[in-house]
Amino acid sequence: MRLSGSRNTISLLLVAGLLAGCNTTSTASNGSRGLLSPKPSSSASYITALQGGIVGRTGAELSSSDRSRALEAEYRALEATAVGQVISWKGDGASGEVVANAPYQVGQQNCRQYRHTVTVDGKEMMARGAACRNSDGTWSPLT
Repeated sequence: MRLSGSRNTISLLLVAGLLAGCNTTSTASNGSRGLLSPKPSSSASYITALQGGIVGRTGAELSSSDRSRALEAEYRALEATAVGQVISWKGDGASGEVVANAPYQVGQQNCRQYRHTVTVDGKEMMARGAACRNSDGTWSPLT
């Protein structure tokens, strides 16, 4: 009986360790993934739903990797930050900061206004916008 109890304990620890690497949402800025996940970070589909976010309104020309970092910062600011908290990002040729305002309700949706400041070659550009959270957890920008 003692051996069986040890096997159960080891099995439970192994399962717990595997599950610890799984995420349903991602707030990591490094794009980390679950241990067994063959897919990109779970926030990738949420970032796609932002439809380019407001970073595109800044007029900044960004590489695809810098744009990805900027959109990840927008998603993180909308999803999980306190009012006024700065989410910074730094890419190869640009950097930026996203700050979200207090959430508010529009019908059944939670929405937030936010601003995104991008710096490229020492030139600072800013855009303001708003996005609302959909029932599937994604955010859609208001136009």
